[in-house]
Amino acid sequence: MYASREDIGYDFGDDSKVGSKPIKPNPNIDGGWAWMIVLSSFLVHILIMGSQMALGILNMEWLEEFNQSRGLTAWVSSLSMGITLIVGPFIGLFISMCGCRKTAIIGGILNALGWILSAYASDVHYLFLTFGVTAGIGSGMVYLPAVVMVGQYFQKRRALAQGLSTTGTGFGAFLMTALLKYLCIEFGWRNAMFIQGAVSLNLCVCGALMRPLSPKDIVSEKYVVRSNSEDNQAKALSHSAETIKSNGALGAEPEKKKEATNEEVLDSVQHTESGGKSRDGRSMYGLRILKTVSQLTVTVRNGFAIWYSSYFGAASLFTNRVFVAFIIWALFAYSSFVIPFIHLPEIVKQYNLSSQNNIFPLTSIIAIVHIFGKVTLGIISDLPCVSTWNVFLMANFTLVTCILTLPLMQTYVSLAVVCALIGFSSGYFSLMPVVTEDLVGTKHLANAYGIIICANGISALFGPPFAGWIYDITQKYDYSFYISGLLYMVGIVFLLIQPCIQKKQPREKPTEEAQV
Repeated sequence: MYASREDIGYDFGDDSKVGSKPIKPNPNIDGGWAWMIVLSSFLVHILIMGSQMALGILNMEWLEEFNQSRGLTAWVSSLSMGITLIVGPFIGLFISMCGCRKTAIIGGILNALGWILSAYASDVHYLFLTFGVTAGIGSGMVYLPAVVMVGQYFQKRRALAQGLSTTGTGFGAFLMTALLKYLCIEFGWRNAMFIQGAVSLNLCVCGALMRPLSPKDIVSEKYVVRSNSEDNQAKALSHSAETIKSNGALGAEPEKKKEATNEEVLDSVQHTESGGKSRDGRSMYGLRILKTVSQLTVTVRNGFAIWYSSYFGAASLFTNRVFVAFIIWALFAYSSFVIPFIHLPEIVKQYNLSSQNNIFPLTSIIAIVHIFGKVTLGIISDLPCVSTWNVFLMANFTLVTCILTLPLMQTYVSLAVVCALIGFSSGYFSLMPVVTEDLVGTKHLANAYGIIICANGISALFGPPFAGWIYDITQKYDYSFYISGLLYMVGIVFLLIQPCIQKKQPREKPTEEAQV
């Protein structure tokens, strides 16, 4: 149905040029410091995504403390998860201007501040601002760079690298659930959030490990040698990627002119500074400030130009129909995974299974199997004879089936089996950056993946409150799972339809030319 990820258009260039230029590979690509990047991303997933998956513990504490409805209280967790992902396109702007390292360090400070301020919450609405918005934005500023850096450092083993780094979500959900439960019992939920804020400062260390590659190393990725035995089933997607590439070339000339103008401005400032050595110290200090401001202006302007062209310019990502279908899928998919994590503790309590769940929580089962799912799916997807896209679709079908059948299970064993399947099939999250990169290329990965996680954020933002609202009306969570599962299925249908449409277009072209 779909070709391997190498066929999807990994490099936007001409296939005839591939392998024609021998370039000395950087030892840090697929090795060396690349594994430190994986470690950094792994820790980021533990501290951010793992903590968010453990918010069911704090959600129960907030229900008892503030005595608000389940729907309103669920908005705190949803805002944190949703905003972490929704700010993706805007974090892409920060990355274009400041780079991944600085963006992640600033985000780590902001995330820790959100946790600490939330310890002093007087009501749920206070948590909306401190935990939902402040900690959410900080999380987004660390999460996107962590994913993008892995994509930049790996070429041959991207799926495995992303799988290993994103297993931090599973480890984090397991560890943070136990940690938050212990801290809440021993110190209360307020002190637990304060301590978690201190722990979150380690995100700054993770950001410091994100050493940027030189532009030469990133550009050289397009000359990676590809096997001649690869099949060409996915020429449609290569065509979509090449459309973005060709359109992007239209704006290359004006950008070069802008850069030349900016360099002239800086040169003039430097010339003025060198000619003014005889002046007093105050004038020299003013010139240095002017030079710094000019450099900052150039950096901001160039970063904004790249960000703007990706979304609204001639090289807009939205010209790729398969990528647009991917966005529609993301709008419905993530809530189906988030809802069980937020509301499973309440479902277990409703079925009088708390004693069994306390021995081995269902959310921990999801988290542990989720780890193996990501690694296994990553290894399978990196096999030369296996299509990453097909693995991605099969995992989605399994997950939506589990979501639709979960309300039918009312014993601990049956719930544990379904939760294990949910954990394994949701391992496809490690393939999302790989599929995105295959569709748009490494150059556009930060902005493209920012759009995808933004769509996921919208899904996460409205999913849990919707489930809580349905429960307030029906006193059951069943309909929440049924509705979210059906919407999820709609998104999968979009993924199936668009590639079929795209495949037909290249076949029609030669026929028309032959007739002419």
